[in-house]
Amino acid sequence: MPVLVVKLGGTEGVDFAGIAREVAHLRTTRPDLALVLVHGGSAEANALGEALDYPPRFVTSPSGFTSRYTDRRTLEIFLMAVRGKVNGLLVEHLQRLGVNALGLSGLDGRLLQARRKGAIRVVENGKRKILRGDYTGKIQAVNTALLTLLMGQGYVPVVAPLAASEQGEALNVDADRAAAMIAAALAADTLVLLTAAPGLLERFPDESTLIRRLPRARLDQAMTYAQGRMKKKVLAAQEALEGGVGRVVIADGRVEGALAAALDGAGTVIS
Repeated sequence: MPVLVVKLGGTEGVDFAGIAREVAHLRTTRPDLALVLVHGGSAEANALGEALDYPPRFVTSPSGFTSRYTDRRTLEIFLMAVRGKVNGLLVEHLQRLGVNALGLSGLDGRLLQARRKGAIRVVENGKRKILRGDYTGKIQAVNTALLTLLMGQGYVPVVAPLAASEQGEALNVDADRAAAMIAAALAADTLVLLTAAPGLLERFPDESTLIRRLPRARLDQAMTYAQGRMKKKVLAAQEALEGGVGRVVIADGRVEGALAAALDGAGTVIS
């Protein structure tokens, strides 16, 4: 059974409702295709943090990757926003369209098991620091048996980016890399990363410099083009391909027919 993994960006502008309609259409036209959706939720988590007077803190690693510093309070806010609201509303969109979606996070059934970082190295104001008490993790394993069971029964798993530590703690994990790990574990034919950008740009933010085709051998070079969150997407693409995924497409999730366009080769195709 061919497998497609789709990651929906957690930023404002990505058309969740439109993508849900496309998933429903795919379920009708490609009943042989197994689907897994992975989503982010940064915008909702940010908004909830602001409303609770506990705004997010974003940090940059010495290698240039940006992430959310996740202390315990931030983790609980992230759980409420992403596992609660975003996951639930996306499942609702799909159920209203006749897709038997099942919402879960990587914490549920230890779908994603990760190693807690605990302390992270960051650069702030030009100085290197160590921040402790962090609840983020690096994914070590995917419970493929659980996903295979669900897909075999006709469900479409909708996965929120959380994982379980070895001690059972909830951990915030990067959604792009979670999607890449799931795609690799399922030997997916295609991983689609939908985001609020047309793809990887050679000269950010000039959208006319979109890189349409990128051989795997150029991924290290591509990392120099990537800015901000796009760095994680390029890293996720590399991890997916190294794990045996056939191709990765980074495409614009804001446009009408975003998923169909991505499957037809819109955006940046990496293979």
